[in-house]
Amino acid sequence: MLVLKVVTVGSSSGVILPNEALDRLKVQQGDTLFLTEAPDGSYRITPYDPEFERQMEMAEQIMHEDRDILRALASK
Repeated sequence: MLVLKVVTVGSSSGVILPNEALDRLKVQQGDTLFLTEAPDGSYRITPYDPEFERQMEMAEQIMHEDRDILRALASK
């Protein structure tokens, strides 16, 4: 378990992530992280944009359903 401390950053608050957490998340200073709510009400910090993931799932579904059209377009 890692312990995070809430600190003042200007007129806002922030948390300091130890290097171990940055390494495991594969992020560095300046990257964007997303705080998402889990079904059990807890929170998760992730470098992956859940909206992008949703859009990609929709795109994959469309590509699967319309693969004949995409194949025809690709052959032109």
